Amino acid sequence: MGTTVVRWIIVLLLFLSVVHYSSCNQSKSGVQKVNFREKEKQVLDQILGRYDARIRPSGENGTDGPAIVVVNIFVRSISKIDDVTMEYSVQLTFREQWLDERLKFNDFNGKIKYLTLTDAARVWMPDLFFSNEKEGHFHNIIMPNVYIRIFPYGSVLYSIRISLTLSCPMNLKLYPLDRQVCSLRMASYGWTTNDLVFLWKDGDPVQVVKNLHLPRFTLEKFLTDYCNSKTNTGEYSCLKVDLLFKREFSYYLIQIYIPCCMLVIVSWVSFWLDQSAVPARVSLGVTTLLTMATQTSGINASLPPVSYTKAIDVWTGVCLTFVFGALLEFALVNYASRSDMHRENMKKQRAACEALDHGPDPGDLMEDGNTTFPMVRQCEIHMQQSRPNCCKTWLSKFPTRSKRIDVISRITFPLVFALFNMITWSTSLFREEAEDQ
Repeated sequence: MGTTVVRWIIVLLLFLSVVHYSSCNQSKSGVQKVNFREKEKQVLDQILGRYDARIRPSGENGTDGPAIVVVNIFVRSISKIDDVTMEYSVQLTFREQWLDERLKFNDFNGKIKYLTLTDAARVWMPDLFFSNEKEGHFHNIIMPNVYIRIFPYGSVLYSIRISLTLSCPMNLKLYPLDRQVCSLRMASYGWTTNDLVFLWKDGDPVQVVKNLHLPRFTLEKFLTDYCNSKTNTGEYSCLKVDLLFKREFSYYLIQIYIPCCMLVIVSWVSFWLDQSAVPARVSLGVTTLLTMATQTSGINASLPPVSYTKAIDVWTGVCLTFVFGALLEFALVNYASRSDMHRENMKKQRAACEALDHGPDPGDLMEDGNTTFPMVRQCEIHMQQSRPNCCKTWLSKFPTRSKRIDVISRITFPLVFALFNMITWSTSLFREEAEDQ
């Protein structure tokens, strides 16, 4: 009898332990089966079911003040900066963040960090637009590159990737040694500052991708600022970021300055050619002149027609003047050569006429010696007393005027061109140092 009771007690204990174990497993499995994605759906349906996207959020601390929207951007790439159309293309990630207390929800003890939307029409959105935009588009490959995050305390983060072509008025007076400032302006279209205010995010409001490469420019720095505008309908909040670009000079040095210098130097070769080589000197002068004119027109074709004079215009104009001056120098040499030949022919004719003539009697010269020889002596004394001129002595080695013009041009043209280069580059260097400071 006692043995049977013990057996029943053991069976009862085993049954109770099995029941307790199964109940514990069921409770644990019930906790694990909670689907928070389903909870997110319920929360979205709850907060958006009574939400009116037409009404803007309240101000700070639930007041009736303006809604505060914090903005920051991430510059992904800058594809081109066009001098002719004065515009630039940029791709960026644009972010806005504001507080809308109507979107507060229960985060289930931190289990739901934020809710994600892809339809911007479901919540109120700031009416921001880019005031200097020419054209732009969103990115929809593979899916639309946009999201809206709603945080438990009612904060809304809006992020979108966009590509824009923006106007950039340029001052090309110092081209190609210039710096350009291109702006990105963002403003409210319909809400005045009484209802909506844009602010830059504290700490890195503008971020730029590392190793940003531009073909002809370098991004030196960028500055953020505010640009609120007043119109007949009120004052509107506005943000701007100024991008400072420095033009890369190496491209223009290789493509413009060195070829122009070479053309000018080639035009000086005619100074060393014989003055009788008319076809060679004319063809050389005309060829360099036409090439320089073509180079100038090619440079102007890549720039907009502006009303002021650019630095490159001064350079090409001076180079064109030197080439044209070399051609005119040959015209002067040719005229002087023909004049020398005419004078030489006149001397020969005069000498021939004097040879045919018997000339005066030597006795008469002796009788008139009182008047002739004193004048000769005075001329000799005057020549002996006069100081020798180095330039005249050196030029006297070249008997003809045409040869003297060529010799003077060989020295004058390079010296003047070197002086022009010295002034040009020293001025540019001092200006660049002053701008860097």
